[in-house]
Amino acid sequence: MSRLGNYSGITVVRAFQNAGWSVSRKRGSHVVLEKPGHEATLSIPVHKGRDIKRGTLRDLIKDAGMTVDEFTSLLP
Repeated sequence: MSRLGNYSGITVVRAFQNAGWSVSRKRGSHVVLEKPGHEATLSIPVHKGRDIKRGTLRDLIKDAGMTVDEFTSLLP
């Protein structure tokens, strides 16, 4: 298993978009992503100048049904 780095919210959104997720809506400082055929939605915090915490990112990756290696291969 590869080590998960520090990534901004915009970078994480782009990685999930590369995996087929699309932006459903934005509410405040969160971007909500959805994917056809997937029940769950992903709510990604996008705060200027702050990275997403590793635990939060791991939970998002798990909710998307991906592994850390799959996620890191999709990073821009």
